[in-house]
Amino acid sequence: MGSVPSTPRRGGAYSPETAEYLIGTFVGDTPFPLSSEFWQKLLELPLNVQWSTQRVQQACELLAKNNCHTRHLAKILFHLACCLQEYMSSSGALPLVYEKAFNAVYISSIFLKHLIESVQGENIQLYLSLEDNEDVQKDVLRDQTIENLVMRNVLSFIASVEVSPDTFLLHLELLNFMIIGMSTQLLCGPSPGPNDVNPFLDAAMAQDSSLVGAVVCRLLLNFMARSNVPSNRATYSILYDGNQSSVLQRVGSAAVDRVDIEGNAHSARHIKLPFASLFDTLGICLADEAAVLLLYSLLQGNSAFLEYVLVRTDLDALLMPILEALYNAPSRTANQIYMLLIILLILSQDSSFNASIHKLILTGVPWYKERLFHQTSLGSLMVIILSRTVQYNLSKLRDVYLQTTCLATLANMAPHVHRLSAYASQRLVSLFDMLSRKYNKLAERRDNKLHIAKGNSVEGNNLVEDMSTELHIYTDFLRLVLEIINAILTYALPRNPEVVYAIMHRQEVFQPFKNHPRFNELIDNIYTVLDFFNSRMDAQREDGDWSVHEVLQVIIVNCRSWRGDGMKMFTQLRFTYEQESHPEEFFIPYVWQLVLSHCGFSFNTGAINLFPVDLQTERLENGVVGSTLQNGDFDKSEYQLDP
Repeated sequence: MGSVPSTPRRGGAYSPETAEYLIGTFVGDTPFPLSSEFWQKLLELPLNVQWSTQRVQQACELLAKNNCHTRHLAKILFHLACCLQEYMSSSGALPLVYEKAFNAVYISSIFLKHLIESVQGENIQLYLSLEDNEDVQKDVLRDQTIENLVMRNVLSFIASVEVSPDTFLLHLELLNFMIIGMSTQLLCGPSPGPNDVNPFLDAAMAQDSSLVGAVVCRLLLNFMARSNVPSNRATYSILYDGNQSSVLQRVGSAAVDRVDIEGNAHSARHIKLPFASLFDTLGICLADEAAVLLLYSLLQGNSAFLEYVLVRTDLDALLMPILEALYNAPSRTANQIYMLLIILLILSQDSSFNASIHKLILTGVPWYKERLFHQTSLGSLMVIILSRTVQYNLSKLRDVYLQTTCLATLANMAPHVHRLSAYASQRLVSLFDMLSRKYNKLAERRDNKLHIAKGNSVEGNNLVEDMSTELHIYTDFLRLVLEIINAILTYALPRNPEVVYAIMHRQEVFQPFKNHPRFNELIDNIYTVLDFFNSRMDAQREDGDWSVHEVLQVIIVNCRSWRGDGMKMFTQLRFTYEQESHPEEFFIPYVWQLVLSHCGFSFNTGAINLFPVDLQTERLENGVVGSTLQNGDFDKSEYQLDP
């Protein structure tokens, strides 16, 4: 390739030919040792020369061909680690070191991405080790691998160097590098296997917990700042044609590459994480699916943050965006709907939360188009939205897990309901009516198919079995709705006259199930309430029709004398959210889908094995909903609600 050209003075300019030569040497077949002057000249190259996509592809293919011999990828990564270490040691006082670090990470990212997404079969060979004859600085590498050294210094830089106009671009490109380096996981199957090769991901996960905690805190602080930091440095465009965007446009979901942050959120000595700002920022950002996953991660993985959320008096700041997103379910992904519902389920496990949401009065709900709300409680709105979500699921998604999560949340809320609004009460009774009609249709279809297939015993048995399974699921749903209504009547009737009115107004919907063996005890309680209030109505009946207001007044007056005589007491239901034993089988593909949709660059879809590229939303199977009580257990494998 000839001798390395001399370096011009810093005030000068590199010619396109010099840039071509240096990049050509990097991807060529002649190995240059770590101590060669070539690396300094390459890293001092101002990256302001544009190449066509075809030229970029040719350069990447050459490195892929020659890297096994030259080990130039490992060598530029080593220099990246050294530049980052030197920059941190100098407290950012050396601009040339910054530019060298930036060039190193930029060039590394371009070629590393190509090597990863061009892998054929299952053999990932990045050749990250150095030759035995390399004169490596012992105090730099020690006994570490190249990938471990690089990831340690990348994470240390992110944790210790503030984002400013002078450091913004380097922070951005380091996050990009982390995503690219960890993208080897996209080549693996949905379930992690012993033969998976993820050198950069493994190196990151092997870092000291204090460093990881500091990085997560720093990323969360950056997320909270939400500022478009103006860069004092020009953008770099080598290896990209004029039509392509910058390497990384947004940090996006970088804050959730590591889900388990229990205890680490405030363990770093020099970083304090303000929960108040985090709460406020999440409330603003929950329209973004990545922010929803971040909120789930914090509530599930950090008990201190969960406790903080539960004592906030302005829960509407967090809940209103969640409820609005569920209201607009048709425009959301199925995974996002599931995560939102799980968040509500986690919160509803706390009795103080269930009580406080009914004390918080909303002056209006502008995004709810079908009805005008005025002075309704946040708890009433939750009941309305959850009932609406069940209805949407029945007609569109038809997912059993979604259904159980909605109903489990309502069941947790039920004993603490206070002054439920008229519309919320109507929706609750209508929910039972809707499920009962679905149940009756299924029962009729099962009987009809049994009659048709009576001539073929095998076919008839299969048909009956299929229909019976679905019928059993709806039986469980109906029983759970009855338990929700019973919990309100048993523990909160005097303060919920609108619920009594709604039941009286639609009392005929309960009649067909009075003798059903799964429902009769619960239905008996409802009729105990109906008999009590119907008799009071009869005692005061006058000629002419009663107005709604008059009926409600009679109910309110007689609620004061209600003592619950004749009611059978059932233990309060309490449902809890628990992750499956292997939650990574859901979360790893889901996080990567979000990362790829936020990161600003594309990945070769033909190389992705982690999830089906043509199916962006997958059914959520990361968690189970379980009850601590026998009469509300969910069967994990069949999603049953056997009492």
